[in-house]
Amino acid sequence: MSVAATPIEPRPEAAARPGRRAAVIGSGFGGLAAAIRLQSMGFETVCYEAHDKPGGRAYVYEDQGYTFDAGPTVITAPHCLEELFELSGRRLSDYVRLLPVTPLYRLQWSDGVRFDYVSDEDGLIEQVRRVNPSDVDGYRRFADYTRQVFEKGYEELGAVPFLRFSDMISAAPHLARLRADRSVYSMVSRFVKDEHLRQAFSFHPLLVGGNPMDTSCIYTLIHWIERKWGVFFPEGGTGALVRVLARLLEDLGGTLRLNSPVDRVTLRASDRADSPTPQHEIHTQGVRPGVFDVVVSNADVHHTFAKIYRGVEGAQKRQKRLERMSWSMSLFVLYFGTKRRYPDLAHHTILFGPRFKGLLRDIFRGNHLPDDFSLYLHAPTATDPKMAPEGGESFYVLSPVPHLGNAPIDWNACAQAYGDAILESLETHLPGLRESIVTRRHFTPADFAQKFGAHHGSAFSVAPKLTQSAYFRPHNRDPSIPGLYLAGAGTHPGAGVPGVINSAKATCDTIASDYRVVTI
Repeated sequence: MSVAATPIEPRPEAAARPGRRAAVIGSGFGGLAAAIRLQSMGFETVCYEAHDKPGGRAYVYEDQGYTFDAGPTVITAPHCLEELFELSGRRLSDYVRLLPVTPLYRLQWSDGVRFDYVSDEDGLIEQVRRVNPSDVDGYRRFADYTRQVFEKGYEELGAVPFLRFSDMISAAPHLARLRADRSVYSMVSRFVKDEHLRQAFSFHPLLVGGNPMDTSCIYTLIHWIERKWGVFFPEGGTGALVRVLARLLEDLGGTLRLNSPVDRVTLRASDRADSPTPQHEIHTQGVRPGVFDVVVSNADVHHTFAKIYRGVEGAQKRQKRLERMSWSMSLFVLYFGTKRRYPDLAHHTILFGPRFKGLLRDIFRGNHLPDDFSLYLHAPTATDPKMAPEGGESFYVLSPVPHLGNAPIDWNACAQAYGDAILESLETHLPGLRESIVTRRHFTPADFAQKFGAHHGSAFSVAPKLTQSAYFRPHNRDPSIPGLYLAGAGTHPGAGVPGVINSAKATCDTIASDYRVVTI
């Protein structure tokens, strides 16, 4: 990896008024993207991170030579990342290599059916033909539909803040024409008839915390995003990508403060003669409060109002509104390293259990932990062998589970046994797995709640339903607290790496407009 040696200053024409200061709370992908944009715009920017490493949920664990990316691992739409570097005349490729992943996913069912999800049209059609030849024409129509959704929902509206109801009204005719009221699964079912293929083209909402049975079919645009750009993995892991974003922020003159959890933010009268807007005082333990004109919260959106802005006028009302919303499911994640390699291993594997609709109902509406599961298996060593010692594999396996608001499970009591059951089920695909494990650790909904302040231990914030999207999602600029903005999964457009990076773009475009900053 090569990095340009000379830091590049923000261009004069992109500078905000002298002395403007911005704080970003949280250094997840959305927070780092917002901090980079703000610093590039001329704000003196400080990013606060509660943990000892940047990344937020994109944390990294290392043990005995094994590297485990704790959070997001599916990197697509790389232009979102490239744009952050281009703001200052740099190139992402000078910092880190993005390695193409193929197949994008391997899908396997309990009845033995296997589907390699690839990005090229001919290869994908061949996979459809192998499962059900009569669905080939239906798939072609479905792909064309997702292209239309992509052009409207992603290219036109993906980074546009929906701050006014009129913004939603103007988009309504397009959403109606695309039948945004239908769920992903019901829309897919209009085009293909085989149940395996319906599941194959419906699982994507789970990657952003949504139930395919009630998430708006607008989210089928993910299919076209992956068709258009593919899926990538950063050399050295997702953590390597986080580190270069943090490096870029610092090269631009921004500040990243690790081990700095924000206890609370209070408002005070501005000391600037040119601004009647209150300033924000950020309180962290053992440090004199920092004073800022703008705050972008990349923290959990409920945590932002219930904890960080507690006592500030308007925060409690926002908190209560959030508590009436539907929240995404949570996750049980098991990280493990083996002392042996496995041939013909895909980087991303989806293992469907015998139930689909019933299991989804239990995950999103149930009040207990289901006995069965469908799993996502991440094997980064299939693309980058350096993620494990020579001769070994690095894995994590993820099981969607109910959030704590629906199922208040005692995870301290059941996590080990639940992990054991998952490993036993994986033996079918990875023979001799349990006896080859060298290191193992797990992360539960209780950990999401405790370590990330996630409401109900939700892994993806507010659920991506139509009635909680765009204008109906928490706004990129808070309407009640002057100077407070949001970035990340809990605001528009939503979860996923492209989603949170585009949320930072929408938010910073709003800030640029509010503060009359000329951007480039």
